[in-house]
Amino acid sequence: MKTKVILRQDIPALGHVGDTIEVSTGYARNFLLPREMAYPWSQDATLRVEKDRVLAQEKREALEAEFSQLTKRVGEVQLTYEEMVSAEGHLYGSVNSHRIAETLQEQGLNIDERNVRLPEPIRVAGEYEVPIHIHGDMEAQIKVWVIAVQDPNAVALEEEGEAEETEEEFASVPAEEAAPEIEE
Repeated sequence: MKTKVILRQDIPALGHVGDTIEVSTGYARNFLLPREMAYPWSQDATLRVEKDRVLAQEKREALEAEFSQLTKRVGEVQLTYEEMVSAEGHLYGSVNSHRIAETLQEQGLNIDERNVRLPEPIRVAGEYEVPIHIHGDMEAQIKVWVIAVQDPNAVALEEEGEAEETEEEFASVPAEEAAPEIEE
């Protein structure tokens, strides 16, 4: 059995202030009405809610403008990370949602880590487009540049490995071939 109610506040899954909706009787009786989130439907209730509806609409429009401006500001952002890489070109760590959110907050953009929609952490140097969820269906794309910095230890180890290979090559050559005899 369904009951008509008029919402007194915005509820994302149901509607906005002043909307007349039908919900199950138990949901209305046990949840919406005791928490003063809705009025039982009546002509008087529709008149009572009208002023709240206008105020809520103005608030939604102001928030929409604020989120639109934030989307534009975030869309202009480019982040650069210099990361140590192995000899194969893979990052020792990764650039993840948490690091991107921290960098955005350092730049004065209040973006939560959950809003950085990075499918998986970045583990290879390059240029990436990272979607940032702002609100509702608003989304901005930021550019993330991950620049490879060669690990000095890896370079030293690689050079040592090459030096050892060269020594091994000379050691494997018989002594007679390595140094030709000098005739007097």
